[in-house]
Amino acid sequence: MKVLKFGGSSLADAKRYLNVQKIVAEAHQQSGAAVVLSAPKGVTNALSLLVEQAAEGQDYLELLAKLKMTLTGIVADLDNSIDGFNTEYLNTFIEQKLSELEHQLAGIKLLRCSPDPVTAQILSLGEYVSVNIFSQMLSAVSQSNKLIEPATYVVAEGDYLDSLADMDASIEEFKHLKYSDDDVLIMPGFVAHNAGGEKVTLGRNGSDYSAAILAACLKADCCEIWTDVDGVYNADPNQVEGAVLLDKLTYQEAMELSYFGAKVLHPKTIGPIAQHHIPCLIKNTLNPVAPGTLISNESSEIWTSVKGISHLENLTMFNVAGPGLKGMVGMASRIFKVISNANISIVLITQSSSEYSISFCIHSKDAQRAQALLNQEFELELVNQLLEPIEMRDDLAIISLVGDGMRKHQGLAARFFSSLSQARVNIVAIAQGSSERSISAVIESRKAKEAVKVVHQNFFSDMHTIDAFLVGCGTVGGELLKQIAKQQELLLKRNIRLRVYGIANSKHLLLDAAGIDLNDDWKARLVESEQRFSIQGLQQFVQTNSLVNPVVIDCTTSHVIAEQYIEIMLAGFHVVTPNKKSNTSSMAFYNSLRETALATNRQFLYETTVGAGLPVIENLQKLIYAGDKLSRFEGILSGSLSFIFGKLEEGLSLSEATKVARQNGFTEPDPRDDLSGMDVARKLLIMAREAGIKMELKDIEIESVLPDYFDSTGSIDEFMQKLPQLDKAFQDKVANAAKDGQVLRYVGQIADGKCRVFIDKVDSSQPLYVIKDGENALAIYSHYYQPLPFVIRGYGAGAAVTAAGVFADVMRTLPWKQEL
Repeated sequence: MKVLKFGGSSLADAKRYLNVQKIVAEAHQQSGAAVVLSAPKGVTNALSLLVEQAAEGQDYLELLAKLKMTLTGIVADLDNSIDGFNTEYLNTFIEQKLSELEHQLAGIKLLRCSPDPVTAQILSLGEYVSVNIFSQMLSAVSQSNKLIEPATYVVAEGDYLDSLADMDASIEEFKHLKYSDDDVLIMPGFVAHNAGGEKVTLGRNGSDYSAAILAACLKADCCEIWTDVDGVYNADPNQVEGAVLLDKLTYQEAMELSYFGAKVLHPKTIGPIAQHHIPCLIKNTLNPVAPGTLISNESSEIWTSVKGISHLENLTMFNVAGPGLKGMVGMASRIFKVISNANISIVLITQSSSEYSISFCIHSKDAQRAQALLNQEFELELVNQLLEPIEMRDDLAIISLVGDGMRKHQGLAARFFSSLSQARVNIVAIAQGSSERSISAVIESRKAKEAVKVVHQNFFSDMHTIDAFLVGCGTVGGELLKQIAKQQELLLKRNIRLRVYGIANSKHLLLDAAGIDLNDDWKARLVESEQRFSIQGLQQFVQTNSLVNPVVIDCTTSHVIAEQYIEIMLAGFHVVTPNKKSNTSSMAFYNSLRETALATNRQFLYETTVGAGLPVIENLQKLIYAGDKLSRFEGILSGSLSFIFGKLEEGLSLSEATKVARQNGFTEPDPRDDLSGMDVARKLLIMAREAGIKMELKDIEIESVLPDYFDSTGSIDEFMQKLPQLDKAFQDKVANAAKDGQVLRYVGQIADGKCRVFIDKVDSSQPLYVIKDGENALAIYSHYYQPLPFVIRGYGAGAAVTAAGVFADVMRTLPWKQEL
């Protein structure tokens, strides 16, 4: 015989009842079937709310009427689907039960409280309606069936609302059960009786437990738990994308997972089936052909080490500490006796090796009561300062890594804690059982979902994620989004999921929890958004959606955004930027950026601030790390000025060359930033600082392309209209240089600890002679590279090149183990 349990989601409406009937008919035909049913979906919650409303003196009649409509609606729909269905009997039964309920609620409203025995009767009403509906369904198709009253056969002890079955006594009671092989046995879940014959319940969602009890009492061949998912996953599939369905679990693994929050199984369920070695199969009512997950003595051959990750929330940790604990026999037993006598369940225990403190976690609903009892028990020790005031910490969660094979695999604990570190989680406490079947960490509740996602990614998935937020969607930012959209297929093939969750400009912020479709009209959505960029807003979005690798990409030239990089990293984001303003601010701010990145384990990446797509900073850093030292540097650092001066050589005027460079997207949004020499000066300052030279922007000697006498004020358009005033002077400079076989180049130089930016004349014997059309060329002279320098050359201007460099930096925010 099989015992089949169907939860509320499997009994949500008439269609699902019919589906359950079909599943039960097939099972009964094969080996005989006993069925345990929950209340229809939502009914127990409604009953619980009715009790609350009545106890608070509220009007509950509207909710009571809705409950009646739900139950009678299922009956009416079944009447339309099944010939010979006894609707009259069921409507009378429902009317009688709801009438009794209404009287009970009236009494509760008068008392302003609901005694637990009464609450137990009320909360179990849905199960009794459910089994009577199903019994009439079977009778209508001439299937013999027998209702089992659990308040007669299932013996339990403990609270009225959360009892524990007495298996020996229940097995004895079931010996008196009479039925034939043709009968389908039907029992309401969740219900039992105590030694006094009173009806009790087995705790919310206790129908799984009822099925396990029935399976043990009937010595069933198998216990099947039918729910609305395909089986047990290695993490909650509603929270973790890519959660994997497990084929098998041992009883011990299932116990650990259910105990620490896995929602497929009730924690009490495993005991009876493990004790009597009854296999348990988790199946999906909505997908009966799925193989499900088998819980038995058999180990999985697919998942041999870690089986799953679960987390349990709404916990409070108590810390009992003080000199009175050291060497005092019996202190621990007193602590746990107090908690045990109050029928409070302890979830986790840990003790310091110095014996100075004992910590334990309980469910937060019991925290205030536990605190009062502990203060009462240890009043004398607290007064005499043998114990410190008992510390209570709320809003905690436990995340657990579970698997029988963990003890055979080295390094799992290290990977677990490394994953928590990657998720920027502070660990409050750690516990591991002697069986080494699980490792648990107590963490803040607000970080639990994010922690589970990172741990799952590192243990079960080859997929790595980048959660991007772009600030500045102009020329470079817009091109970057195009490149990200274009590369999606290739990235996924390499197990990288790069999603853009946010796009911001100076006025609007667009956020999308599913990721922004970059092939869609995101620009229109951005304009329609009423949100504005804020670090707090992004941080809240990341926490709400449990994003694990958030990156802010700043493609603006804004001082305002650059000044927030420290705050952005403190909020948990990597920072990637071509914006030079932060690295050329004060030396103190420059150092603070790096200290913050180190302290927060966040990356601050800015390769494109000097050479656009050229790996200038990366190569200089590698030389410095290897013990090299910069002795001299010179080069063309501006792709826009490389282009402009190349066009001067070809005969274009300064104004014409600048106009063409601007149209091609080679210049900064304001070309004065290029022509003033300030952009090159900033790049040179970054190079100097990276080489270890402490210097401020004001220390750089700058020869501007724009003479001192030239009025460069006004708007950009006004400036461009005035620029032809300089054409004649530059034509003369170009001509004079040409007479000597030379060309003009705009050069940045570091020598003897000083920095210069100037217009230089170079001849064909010099490397910079051929650098034009937007190319950059950088010559690094160092202890290792002399007399021949380390030369880096390539295009350093244009939105596509810069965006590609930013894209490369974004990819560097992947975890270190990712091989690109």
